[in-house]
Parts: sequence; C-alpha cells; structure tokens
Amino acid sequence: MNEVAEYIHNAQQRGTLPGLVLASQYGYAPVEVNAWGVDGAGHPLHEQSIFPVASITKLALALLVHRLIALGNIALHDQLNMHLPDIHPEAANRTIRALLAHTSGYGFDLPNKEGRYGHGLTWPALAQECLATPPDVANDVRVQYSNLGYGILGVLIERVTHRSCADALHEYVFQPLGIRAWLGTPDAQQTTIIGDVRGKHAGTDLETYNSPFWRSLALPWGGVFTDAFGALQLVQAFSDQSDFLSPAQRHEATLDHTNALPGGFMKPLMWPQSPWGLGPELRGHKNPHWVSPAFSPQSFGHSGASGMLAWHDPECMLSFALLGARAADGGWLLRHTPEISHRLREMYAR
Repeated sequence: MNEVAEYIHNAQQRGTLPGLVLASQYGYAPVEVNAWGVDGAGHPLHEQSIFPVASITKLALALLVHRLIALGNIALHDQLNMHLPDIHPEAANRTIRALLAHTSGYGFDLPNKEGRYGHGLTWPALAQECLATPPDVANDVRVQYSNLGYGILGVLIERVTHRSCADALHEYVFQPLGIRAWLGTPDAQQTTIIGDVRGKHAGTDLETYNSPFWRSLALPWGGVFTDAFGALQLVQAFSDQSDFLSPAQRHEATLDHTNALPGGFMKPLMWPQSPWGLGPELRGHKNPHWVSPAFSPQSFGHSGASGMLAWHDPECMLSFALLGARAADGGWLLRHTPEISHRLREMYAR
C-alpha cells in the first residue's frame, strides 16, 4: 500500500485530494481498510467512517431487484405497467431490464426536481412525480444514466414488497451482506461531512448530502449511507467472490445489456459506446474514466457524485471502494482515481 499511500499523502499536501477512506481486497485475502485526512468539517476520518455514498446506492437497489427476481416476485422482461398500472402511458411497455441498464429512454432526472426541492418535499411526493413523468426518447436508442429510472425501480420495489425501500434494502440486502448501511440515516448516527458541495442550497439547511432534510428523503437512487467495507461488499456482491446472487444472476448482471449504444452520464462522461450491466457500470474502453485503463473491459462498479467509487475487476480479482470527503463536482475524482486505481492494481498484480 506504500505507493498508493504516498500518492494520496502528496496530493493531500497539495490540497488537491480530500480526506478519504480506501477499502481493498485482492482475491480472498483479508479486506484492508485505510483512512487519510479529515472530512469537510475537519473531523478525522477512520476506517469505520460512515459516508453518504450517493449513486453507489444504485448497486444496492439493483441487488434488491435481483433478489426479488430470484424469489419469483418480478422478472427482468416484465413491462412496468404489470406492477405500476399508474405509470405514464408512454412508459408502460418499458422493462425492468431497461431501467437497470439505463436504456429505457428516461432522462437524467426529474424535470422539475430542483424547483420542488424544499421543506415539505417527501419521497412519496417524488415517487408520484416519477410515475407521472414520460420517457424522453424511445427504448434502446441510447444509454442515459438516470436517477429517474431508478426512482421508478424504487416505486416498483415498494409496490411489490409492501414496505419502504429503506426497510426492503435492510431486509434483503444490508442484513444478508452483514454491512452497516442505511437508506437515509438516523439523526443519532454520526456521518462524514462532505466538503465543496455546490449549488444554490450549499451552506443551508437543505444542503445535499449533509443536511437532515436531504437525508430524510431517503432517495432510492442516491440516499444510502455506509462505510468503505459496506461499499466494497455492495460491488463484490456482483462478483464470483460472493454467493449473494446465484452464479447465473452474477453472470447476467455483469454482461453488457446496451448493444453497444452510445451515451453515459453528461459531458465529458459521454462515450461512443457505453457498456452497462444490470446495475453495475462496465469499464469497457471508456475515456475519460475514473478507473485506470489497466482494469479489464469486463471490470465493473459504480461512482457516486458525493466523491465515491466502488469497483471490481474479475480478471485480477481486485476490488476496492474509495470514499472521499469532497463532492465530485470539482473534478477531483476524475483527476485522481485513475492514478490511485492504477497504483492499487499494479501493487496487487505483480
């Protein structure tokens, strides 16, 4: 870990890298967790620090969907109106598979989420807006990473399980994996403060990630809190190192389901081909990307806009979760994690 620690230390000394916690595992060796620096409020980080992991939440939600499939409650090819008769008519024939792989035609987010965001907003209100929002384009014409699509998956989960997403995730995912994780978090649970949060609500009691109000929304596309070990387990649950899913499900979930479609997140993270599995993003040959090109095209994982990255490479059996205490909007994640992940892989692949 010396070369990785040296890079992190030097970057932190220059002020270009926030405090962070890194969990890694090579093969079946013990998980190694290291912490460097402080959070956005100056509190020292430690191996058990709890972070808002933002869109790494989507790995947890996808795992829950796969568990419900294994139980026979739903199927990948199910059209949405089978479980959500009140969904917008233009979305009625979109499938669970397309939502998981971001090929359903939905846009990035709810069209007026920012305008609605404020005291009094609740997840049930957002859920109704998700159902009422039509897709932007036809099915299977592009990859558009979509919070909205995973919001609809959250509504579907609640309808099928007859419980909140928070409770369903605890019962079907967090508890079986043996991790400390919550969708939303109790006020008594001390959590890492994320620095450099931007937007008009920064520094207010509505601030993303850090405010009790934001946490209360328990957003199914981005509201999970966990530690580095928990984030590592969420990505490893899709790998052959875990028996959380069946071998057939693990194989299916980590194949490309986009048929070489273009797309991605937003510029500069838009690619001529944007391979995606049923939950995890696939490395492919994307450039730029937060994971080193030394990782195999079949490697997979997820990022989080709060400054998070969890990844697994089946080629070299290396997994890592890097949780940073600064929002990714300033670009530090994209600038630094290719080198950190490269050094990590070189250290274990020798």
